[in-house]
Amino acid sequence: MGGDNAPAVEVEGAVAACREFNIPVTLVGDHASLTAELARHSVGGLDIDIFHASEVVGMHDSASDAVRKKRNSSVRLAFELVKDGKACAAISAGNSGATMAAAMFVLKRISGIDRPAIASIFPTLTGKTLVLDVGGNVDCKPIHLAQFAILGEVYARYAMGIANPRVGLLSNGEEDSKGNELTRETNALLRNTSLNYSGYVEGRDIFRGTVDVVVCDGFVGNVVLKLSEGLSDAAGKMLKGEILKSWVSKLGYLFVRGAFNRFKKTVDYAEYGGAPLLGINGVAMICHGGSNVKAIKNAIRFTYEYAKSGVTEHVVKKLSENLVVSAQRDTLKSQSASEQIRETAC
Repeated sequence: MGGDNAPAVEVEGAVAACREFNIPVTLVGDHASLTAELARHSVGGLDIDIFHASEVVGMHDSASDAVRKKRNSSVRLAFELVKDGKACAAISAGNSGATMAAAMFVLKRISGIDRPAIASIFPTLTGKTLVLDVGGNVDCKPIHLAQFAILGEVYARYAMGIANPRVGLLSNGEEDSKGNELTRETNALLRNTSLNYSGYVEGRDIFRGTVDVVVCDGFVGNVVLKLSEGLSDAAGKMLKGEILKSWVSKLGYLFVRGAFNRFKKTVDYAEYGGAPLLGINGVAMICHGGSNVKAIKNAIRFTYEYAKSGVTEHVVKKLSENLVVSAQRDTLKSQSASEQIRETAC
């Protein structure tokens, strides 16, 4: 029931995914509304169910209120279905904060992971690059970025099919002396892991495909994501404007139209559908609020493939291989506990 054009877009996208990819789908939301939307499509023989939810989380609802006060909201009940084994994954185009909160509250975090991260796939000159976090955690510590690196490496390896993913840390320069306190401490931590760590990368390296996984905090990552979306849209409109300026340009376009269409498909976010939420005990995908039918359809396809990849189990194994990350986490927890004891004593 979330998204700018819910539930029409979500229902049509679900019908398309079920028909084209033979993926069973459960629509969670107001039964009457969803039934009316399904009636507009030919769904004979398709494996589509409806699970009634009496409440809806709005875009302006706080994440905590959405989880605690709206117990019958569509987003919370979707994760309850995953928890109960009645669904393999949950997908939402609604309030991303509420989606993340519901996932953490219902499914909990993977043991050894402090904060889930939202990841996004970027097209590059050589293929695809996974960037995380792109908005889930705006204030991070080095241990959190190290955990993001592990989450991203495992997702790239098992969900994206990259044999030995190269991991880079986003900074303002390639030299170890660059960056800020957060990146320098994270850089030192990652160099002591079993990851295929390449060191610092710059913003331009994301689209060059220099590495397969780019790690950053959610504040920086969200700026990168929104800037990339804006640039893609603006570049397309600028190019169209130049083509329309003369008949020579229009004629030339006829010969390269196929190449332009392929390029447009490459940079279209709808091709990837959504952003996986990594670090929870289950599978979840967060979609753009303005997702169109194509985006919803592809989000369902990618999420289904993600669910079959066994990423969660592989994350647990990877954490056990990187004791330096676990040790750093335990140290911080111990320090935090000591600080609480001192504050209580005072």
